[in-house]
Amino acid sequence: MVIFEEVNGKLVPHGSEEDIKAYLDYKKGQKTRKRRRALRERYAQRSSAFKWLAEHTPLSRLDRYIIGKFLGTYFFSIVLIISIAVVFDINENIDKFLQHDVPMHEILFDYYLNFIPFYSNMFSQLFVFIAVIFFTTKLADNSEIIAMLSTGTSFTRIVRPYMISAAIIALLNYGLGSYIIPKGNVKRVRFENRYKNRGRQDFTSNVQLEVDTGVIAYFGRYEESQKMAFDFTLDKFEDKKLVKHLQAMAIQYDTLSYEPYHWVITGYQTRDLQGMREIIKSGNKLDTIIKIQPQDLMASRDMEMTLTTPELRKHIERQKARGFANIQPFEVEYYKRGATAFATFILTIIGVSISARKRKNGMGIALGIGLALILAYIMFQTVVSSLAVNANFPAVIAVWIPNFVYAIIAFYYFKKAPR
Repeated sequence: MVIFEEVNGKLVPHGSEEDIKAYLDYKKGQKTRKRRRALRERYAQRSSAFKWLAEHTPLSRLDRYIIGKFLGTYFFSIVLIISIAVVFDINENIDKFLQHDVPMHEILFDYYLNFIPFYSNMFSQLFVFIAVIFFTTKLADNSEIIAMLSTGTSFTRIVRPYMISAAIIALLNYGLGSYIIPKGNVKRVRFENRYKNRGRQDFTSNVQLEVDTGVIAYFGRYEESQKMAFDFTLDKFEDKKLVKHLQAMAIQYDTLSYEPYHWVITGYQTRDLQGMREIIKSGNKLDTIIKIQPQDLMASRDMEMTLTTPELRKHIERQKARGFANIQPFEVEYYKRGATAFATFILTIIGVSISARKRKNGMGIALGIGLALILAYIMFQTVVSSLAVNANFPAVIAVWIPNFVYAIIAFYYFKKAPR
């Protein structure tokens, strides 16, 4: 029992230490309850948007627990699987590295330093699926999912931290794949073309494109090593009528010139059509400006992977305006970056819906179904991408078809998940 006595105008408690401590804790709790009551009254006067933020913005202990498990397992699986991939890649290519006497700093910094983030981002869906199934099955085996549901928490509420984690991974994948990894791919692709793919094709033939309004260029054969083309013609049209025609034996890009688009034409003949008259001129050498660059004629191996998303969009628009036909790989890469990031949400829903149910056989069945689905997804994505590149199938439809199909599968498993 606590008794208060007035000392120098102040109330001083008297009693045992336990009684005084219990009384102070009671008063402290009373102040805390009063403060919370005041906050609830204040939030009650605000709009529904502020009420939602007050209730949902602070992550609950359940949210933090699942997000930590999800992201931790995701990054651990990346480290584990990519480490194995690096070991296999070294074992496969060590003979080529020794044969070409590749410097160690190029192997480490130009190749493997960019190899790791590129393949981590490429197979991010696989890592997401493995992470979700692995730790969610553990939760189910430990009856943690059952405990969550038994408290009245809906399965939709349990999925919310999964979606937050998927959003973090999707934003990370899209940002890295669109702006950072392409810059590193420049060194990686250059390294592969120099030391690993030495038998690559370095010429092209029968290239026709529009270099300016009404101006069409044709290259019979272009040699990348010499920056030279043979059997070159240049036609100018006005009102769908040919007004000028140039034909040359060879044309070479001047790499030493300060101004861009500088070409040197040799063995040429020009025809100027003026109504019924025709003026013919010829010469041995002609310096001229033609708005074409060597990279416009022949895309290097995996060039689409070395361009950021804004650069990729500009390249596609420029090549379409010029009538260049070989842009399907660039379109597939452009649309795949967004589709891959969005697939993180779909595969997360499938993974948590499959593995949330407690099974007698543990994670074996869930992991088997999950791996079968993700491998089928990767194969499906590869097939439709090949259709877009080789069969002129619309790239945007081809890239997004796997997501549409798996969205239906995700809806089916979500409905069958435990409630």
